[in-house]
Amino acid sequence: MINPLDIIRKYYTLDSLAGQSLLIHSQLVRDKAQSLAIRHPEMDLDIPFIQEAAMLHDIGIFLTKAPDIGCFGEHPYICHGYLGADLLREEGLPRHALVCERHTGAGISLEMIKENHLPLPQRDMLPVTLEEKLIAFADKFYSKTNLTREKKLGKIRAEMAFYGEETAARFEEWCELFL
Repeated sequence: MINPLDIIRKYYTLDSLAGQSLLIHSQLVRDKAQSLAIRHPEMDLDIPFIQEAAMLHDIGIFLTKAPDIGCFGEHPYICHGYLGADLLREEGLPRHALVCERHTGAGISLEMIKENHLPLPQRDMLPVTLEEKLIAFADKFYSKTNLTREKKLGKIRAEMAFYGEETAARFEEWCELFL
């Protein structure tokens, strides 16, 4: 087992706005993912991995332009997943890196990247394993700009629908799996 805080401290000052945004959001996502995993013992999910990966899924935010959460990097926010994945690969955590890369939205397909001219590597970034799907799902319930409240399912569904039928359908599949 790794200690996610040791890795987070390499890149963040924990009492900074970015550090607090990351830490509080990640703890909420971890707790939601863990509680959903415990409710589904039939899935035989790797709960220690879920706890670690949920804490690290947004580690790349500091490399993006998101001043409202204290991030002053050069990349668009949509890049935080693959940038965080690159960091975690360098840390020797390839499985955790996949969670970073695949959690944005309800995942981003290569087709979506091409159609929308997104500034992302040209590859599928869709959650594959149940653990990846669960963390991506739990992530949708919490924003980094309003850290005090869990989003309602209806609001999340509307957000997913905004990104298209494919995204909305994937989120609905996760609702059926995990709720």
